[in-house]
Amino acid sequence: MNPDVRVLEADQLRSAHMLFAATIHRGPVDDQRWSHTATTYSPGRTLGVHHGSALVATATSIPSQLVVPGGAVLPMAAVTRVGVRADHTRRGLLTALMRAQLDDVAARGEPVATLRASEARIYGRFGYGVATRGRDLNVNAERAGWRSGAPLGGSVRLLDRDEILPTMRDVHATIALNRVGSITRPDRWWQSMFGKRIDEREPVLGVVHTGAGGDDGFAIAFRTSAAGFAEQTLEIADLQAADVQATAGLWRFLLGVDLITSVHTELRPLDEPLELLLGDPRACAVAGQHDETWLRLVDVPAALAARSYGPADPVLLAVHDPLLEKNAGVYRIADGSVEFVGPLGGPVTPELECDAAALAMAYLGDRTPSQLVATGWWSAPDPSAVRRADTAFATAEVPWCGTYF
Repeated sequence: MNPDVRVLEADQLRSAHMLFAATIHRGPVDDQRWSHTATTYSPGRTLGVHHGSALVATATSIPSQLVVPGGAVLPMAAVTRVGVRADHTRRGLLTALMRAQLDDVAARGEPVATLRASEARIYGRFGYGVATRGRDLNVNAERAGWRSGAPLGGSVRLLDRDEILPTMRDVHATIALNRVGSITRPDRWWQSMFGKRIDEREPVLGVVHTGAGGDDGFAIAFRTSAAGFAEQTLEIADLQAADVQATAGLWRFLLGVDLITSVHTELRPLDEPLELLLGDPRACAVAGQHDETWLRLVDVPAALAARSYGPADPVLLAVHDPLLEKNAGVYRIADGSVEFVGPLGGPVTPELECDAAALAMAYLGDRTPSQLVATGWWSAPDPSAVRRADTAFATAEVPWCGTYF
């Protein structure tokens, strides 16, 4: 079939959501839940493919912003709810959707797009590369203790149930863009993510950390299991902190909650120094490490120009992008800036080469060029350029997003 990708109208969005839910083996939402979910769709950004009158494929995106090395904030498309009906897979529908969506994002002037991948093999062929990662932690709260000399943080206050969402939203607005890889959250995100669990009266803790400059961190956690009255597990669903002091204060509070014997959380930053804060670092067990966000550089010249670079000697980097050919070419990175110096196959000989997906892996600083060259993601016609590229792309912190979408 020749897929005809179209923008869906408002009255088609529930069908799109039902289709997506079915592809991840979830049932349809009821009317009450849909009244909340409908608000998370942005007008004109949901695409679909029909077979006859039936919707058989869909994808959408949400406008957001992304922090890149150096602190610049770029307009971003947060891609989500991508699905193809089970009896229409492997017919080119996903490829058609992704191509149409990239064209739409480019037309909107959004130089980057990110997504969370349900399957790791799917999105590389569309130019997406893993740009941030996280680790899952299981912490034995009874054993952990707090190391003598570790920062204690400031004060932590407990929020009433009806305060949790508005307070966390306000604090997040002040700290959201303080880390490479972080993104903004639209107001409707909060209700969609946590509203149902709070409204249904699940056992919940919402806390805010206050440092020297005011509120600078928060956490929301739910009790998820109980082996007995005094053996309960706490799931940290979201923890955001402006600095190590706020991180320490929040973790110290949560590990000290009465009757909680274990704390679980997922996709925490790779560089979060929890073990360095504990009296018994072995009480913190890494349960897994996973890709977090996948990044697509939709406008390579604009994205490369927006981030900062280390003081390296010039590097000539060739970028290949068969899906968005305007991105292809040779770029000179020097003196903390980037310029396009010629087309592929032209008179300028590149020293390093990669495709769009592999460039995305280094863009925020999650992987170094030398790692990518060594593993075959990048090639190095001039091996002496690898060290220069490492210096140019180096970042002071590990990138992390921390927002599910």
